[in-house]
Amino acid sequence: MLEARVSNKTELKVSVMAEHLIGSEIIKLAAEVNEKIKNGERIFNYTIGDFDPKIFPIPQELTDAIISAYQNHHTNYPAANGMPDLRKAVSNLLHERLRLDYSADEILIAGGARPLIYGTFVTLLDAGDTVVFPVPSWNNNHYCHLMKAKAVFVETSPENNFMPTADEIRPYLKDATMLALCSPLNPTGTVFQKDQLESICDLILEENKRRGSGAKPLYLMYDQIYWVLTFGENRHYDPVSLRPEMKNYTIFIDGISKSLAATGVRVGWAFGPRRIMDKMRAILSHIGAWAPKAEQVATANYLQMKPEMEKFMTDFKRRIDQRLEKFYEGFMQLKKEGFRVNAIAPQAAIYLTVQLSLAGMKTSDGKILKDQKEVTQYILDEAKLALVPFSAFGSPDTSTWYRLSVGTCNSAEIDEVFASLRKVLSRLS
Repeated sequence: MLEARVSNKTELKVSVMAEHLIGSEIIKLAAEVNEKIKNGERIFNYTIGDFDPKIFPIPQELTDAIISAYQNHHTNYPAANGMPDLRKAVSNLLHERLRLDYSADEILIAGGARPLIYGTFVTLLDAGDTVVFPVPSWNNNHYCHLMKAKAVFVETSPENNFMPTADEIRPYLKDATMLALCSPLNPTGTVFQKDQLESICDLILEENKRRGSGAKPLYLMYDQIYWVLTFGENRHYDPVSLRPEMKNYTIFIDGISKSLAATGVRVGWAFGPRRIMDKMRAILSHIGAWAPKAEQVATANYLQMKPEMEKFMTDFKRRIDQRLEKFYEGFMQLKKEGFRVNAIAPQAAIYLTVQLSLAGMKTSDGKILKDQKEVTQYILDEAKLALVPFSAFGSPDTSTWYRLSVGTCNSAEIDEVFASLRKVLSRLS
């Protein structure tokens, strides 16, 4: 009993890394939103980069294939680097859709993109190594903390759709081990233009030439989990197609989570130089980060259903694009009416970048919105609109920009959203 009393009064010690790890800012915001919903409030919740399965279900053929795989008892351990049929199917997909030639042995399957990103960090970085990444971007700062790596934040601008340029990145590459990029970008829903990415690839190749063959290279982690979801005239570009020499230095992150609305199915893949994939496989096998075997078998079968997949993708993309365009038009109309809002035209993914420049304005009860945190809270409390500020993605707390995610949006509610927002904005002076 004495021991129990003492331990209750003593804060248990943990590692320095765990003690100072910051939780997901998005999850914190989502918890507040969910509490409001639990208490009966109607909230337009566009915070989480996920899909409402009632609005965006996974393909029926994939559902059927998963059920069939379980009925056929695919419930034991999968191969450590992924089921051979799935790796072959991914290899074929990359060749047919992106003209990328990677063998099945250069592909690693895991339980979604997250363990593959973690595996890339662990495989390539030693404690103290430098990782360069643009902000806003998703979770690179947290992965650096897990690895005790030095994080270099490169601020981007709305003039470039928040995509980094070679000039912005150049000063930081000399001492870096990894450059982490994402296109289409979470949180902005924007993409690299061809010349932008070419210039960055040239920087990486120049830096590796400078280092010589005996030094640790500068690697590129290229997260393209949203590449299928590009809209209109926008195209997805990748570093290896633009500069074949980049194949020695590039680790791709990909999977079905976003392209098939299958975030909970947990099938992702990385591909890159075989030596790196082999090391990642060994690391992730100790963690047990495999995608479930039944889901792997099902995904392998579905990726071979080309007409069915094409039909699903056409309708899926159309419905997402319609929502993004409608939100964009709504914000542009508010801007035209003189309200201090803005948006960047949607290009890809499930995100719209919007701006709320309301700090310093006065509410109807005389309160001044003194900073962006108060702006975010005001829009949530009064307009019932939940968005994620770019500060949650590494941008400064003063950033006036936000991510709006449409994966849980019922299109019928969008007019209601803007009626509520317009009413609330009209109260500010």
